[in-house]
Amino acid sequence: MLKIDDIEMKNPVVLAPMAGVCNPAFRLIAKEFGTGLVCAEMVSDKAIINKNEKSLQMLYVDEREKPLSLQIFGGDKDTMAEAAQVVDQQTNADIIDINMGCPVPKITKCDAGAKWLLDPDKIYEMVSVAVEAVDKPVTVKMRMGWDDENILAVENAQAIEAAGGKAVSLHGRTRLQMYEGTANWDILKEVKESINIPLIGNGDVKTPQDAKAMLEQTGVDGVMVGRAALGDPWMLYRTIHYLETGEFTEEPTPREKMDVCMIHMDRLIHLKGEKVAVREMRKHAAWYLKGMRGNSKVRDKINHLDYRDDVAHALYQFVDELEAKEKEKASAV
Repeated sequence: MLKIDDIEMKNPVVLAPMAGVCNPAFRLIAKEFGTGLVCAEMVSDKAIINKNEKSLQMLYVDEREKPLSLQIFGGDKDTMAEAAQVVDQQTNADIIDINMGCPVPKITKCDAGAKWLLDPDKIYEMVSVAVEAVDKPVTVKMRMGWDDENILAVENAQAIEAAGGKAVSLHGRTRLQMYEGTANWDILKEVKESINIPLIGNGDVKTPQDAKAMLEQTGVDGVMVGRAALGDPWMLYRTIHYLETGEFTEEPTPREKMDVCMIHMDRLIHLKGEKVAVREMRKHAAWYLKGMRGNSKVRDKINHLDYRDDVAHALYQFVDELEAKEKEKASAV
């Protein structure tokens, strides 16, 4: 069972902290589908300290999401410690996670995210300062290295443990790879064998079978699901069910997918208001529609809609048409 410090998860499945996606609306759905631990999208340490309103809103945690990990990023140890204290004292998050994996240039140029992967000493310093500043457990999410010539995953994980970090999440890609190519699971095994704190594996967990294979092949304590859960929180439920029983569950129907999509949208509207939420839901709706025959027309339509009811009408009209076609096909047999 995945346990970080004294926080015990009910299963080893973890929702990755995806930027622009893992707000409370999506995290709560992931939790309702059974996810053991959900992680919030990263927030800048300086934005927290400067009381940036949008950033402070990102620290909101619904009690129903717990246990939850809030993630911060930055390149300066003092601001990192100060932001960690805000999360520690002013939020109801259970875990404070430090981002050392974001490969995006605008983050790495600030000496943040994946830039740290080049210097285990800096990692030790940054993590130890954060650990000393807070009571909540501090964890780190990182990549295996900067590029193929600079893979310091073992040294970096050991530095995190030595600094008092309570767990590591490791993505088996380098910063240079971004999200391309194949994740290296061998490095997960290597790192797991080199530390005594929990390791959560990340990268290419696309099916329940992948999750089981990662746990068995690498010995990691938890599996992190990211892009495979976009528009498909059923992937989280299927994975948990498969790990516990060895059985597969049925795929959701298009209507079930749209029902959850609308719950997602309504929660987002409650959080951000209709105008912002509907615009943000366009990408999510496209993910929920993925795999449904002939969805391009409805996707294009949604991209020009600004109101919740118009989006709902477009989605359910599409589902009605799909069901009518299926009915027609069945009666023709």
